[in-house]
Order: sequence, then structure tokens, then C-alpha cells
Amino acid sequence: MLKALIFDFDGLILDTETPEVLVWQSIYKENGFELPVHEWEKTIGGYGISTFDPARNLSLLTQGRLDAAALQTRYRLESDALVHANPIMPGVMDMIHAAKAQGLKVAIGSSSPHSWVDMHVQRLNIIHYFDHIICQDDVAPGRTKPHPDIYLKVLETLQVKNTEAVVFEDSPNGALASKRAGIFVVAVPNPLTARMNVQGDLNVSSIADLSLQDLMNRL
Repeated sequence: MLKALIFDFDGLILDTETPEVLVWQSIYKENGFELPVHEWEKTIGGYGISTFDPARNLSLLTQGRLDAAALQTRYRLESDALVHANPIMPGVMDMIHAAKAQGLKVAIGSSSPHSWVDMHVQRLNIIHYFDHIICQDDVAPGRTKPHPDIYLKVLETLQVKNTEAVVFEDSPNGALASKRAGIFVVAVPNPLTARMNVQGDLNVSSIADLSLQDLMNRL
């Protein structure tokens, strides 16, 4: 019996990922280089399979002419401006409202820190919809997605079994973390992760294409 819906945050509730890659691509191009997107993609949804740092990489490519810290500061300012202009992803709030109407618990499980996730859900005025928010700060260092720790922590906090929950994910790292935790995962790729072959137990192009009743019928 379904008791809880668990949502990833970046790229799933809010598309923070497309703006970030666009800004890095622009900065790299401005300096005569190409962002190695295949390396960047490995970091999306968690840092379990890559330690790629675009600021440090570009600093090395320019033989130290560009300062990594300054690059990081510029990237953060420009990408934050784009992220703040983005609306909540289609279908997310309809799914949350339907879940609440059915008495289901709703949570976030994110590889990002609380400082990032909590700030955005407060800014978007949706923090009150979530029974719990579990982030990278809540698990051991190095145990974010694709490790299952974040989702196992969500289950423990919600007091539900892995067979009683569904996860919504947009990235391969996140989908793998959910599968490792034994939780049914709905893969919902965003414009950036759509080309990364994200595979869930159920794959949809948008949460707006799926009703809660449809989801319950699939379980």
C-alpha cells in the first residue's frame, strides 16, 4: 500500500540543472574552451561517480590565468539569477496536492545541502507541504546519491517501508540511489538529463503526464 511520495529537488521540483550547465558552457566558450559535458553529467544528482570541478578544470586549462574561486563566484551569481526566474516544474504541485488529499506523506530527498534546498522551498512557499526534507547534511560524507543512504534516511524518518513509497527522480545517480534502496522510482528527465538515458521502474516525460491514480494503478 502506497504511504509516501519522495521527490528529488534539483531538476525535479525546480530545474536548477539546465541553468547551471548553460552558465558553465558560456564561461568556457568565452575563454576559448568547451565544457566537457560528459564529465559534468556524472555529477548531476550526486557526486558518487565523479569529482569533476568545472572551476578548477578551467583554471588548469588556462594554466592558472583564471582563478578557480573567482570563476565559482561568477558561476554562482549567474546561475542563481536564472534559477530564481524558473517556475516549479509542471505537474509537481498537482501530484503533491493529490498525495495530501489521499493522506500520503510527502518528502524531499536531495544530494544538495539544506542551505540550498530549504532556501528554495521557502522562497517558493512550498516548505509546508513536506513532512520531511533529507539532504546531504543528513548522511555521512561521500554517501550522497548514487548511494542509497539519503533515501534510506527518508524512509526511516517517515517511518515507512521501501515497498510503501515511490521516488520521483530526474538523474541516473538519483534513480540508481532509489533502486539501491529498493524503492519504486519514476524517472522524469528534465531538458538536461533527457539525453542521459535515465531509467526508472516507470518513465514519464513530465509529472504532468501522470496522475496519482495512474501511479497507484502501476504499482
